[in-house]
Amino acid sequence: MYTLHYSPTSPYVRKVMIVLHETGQLDAVTLATASGTPLAPGSMPVGHNPLGKIPALERPDGCTLYDSRVICRFFAESAKDGPAFYPKPPRLWEVLTLEATADGILDAAILMRYETALRPEEGQLPDWIEGQWAKIARSLDALESRWMGHLNGPLDMGQVAVACALDYLDLRHDARRWRAGRDTLAAWHATFAERPSMQATRPE
Repeated sequence: MYTLHYSPTSPYVRKVMIVLHETGQLDAVTLATASGTPLAPGSMPVGHNPLGKIPALERPDGCTLYDSRVICRFFAESAKDGPAFYPKPPRLWEVLTLEATADGILDAAILMRYETALRPEEGQLPDWIEGQWAKIARSLDALESRWMGHLNGPLDMGQVAVACALDYLDLRHDARRWRAGRDTLAAWHATFAERPSMQATRPE
């Protein structure tokens, strides 16, 4: 039995949970709730992941795995059934690039969140916040203009990562209206969000 240190609102954890749902491996995992911030680790699994981040996956027969991309790849390789989340090259390189783009969106969005939630108002840097959003906006424009053919293809990890990133923007940065001017991406997201695995892992 594996132990997954998780939070239901973490988009990185959600990627892992979607893979577990899609591949029928939920019963192989025990969930251990973790919470904290860079300023106060709280119950983050620092003994298992020195970076103090989730998800972290304890294994009975090996080292603890951390970083969502590592854990998703692990469960994708362990699956007996379900989609090929990481197909063979050359499509694999597209999947990995798309996943990295989505995680980059999440990294920037979470830094924006920390800036307003953790830093005193008088110390906040509006230009820095806008710089993070500029990364997100450029990435969203790239998805709209260059990646829709891939997003509309067979299910893979790139699609899951993008969907989780877009949902996180809705959760934490809804006022930014990421859908404006990106009708094709918005329509894809609306359809993908109806998958049972997406519904089962939707953050409150």
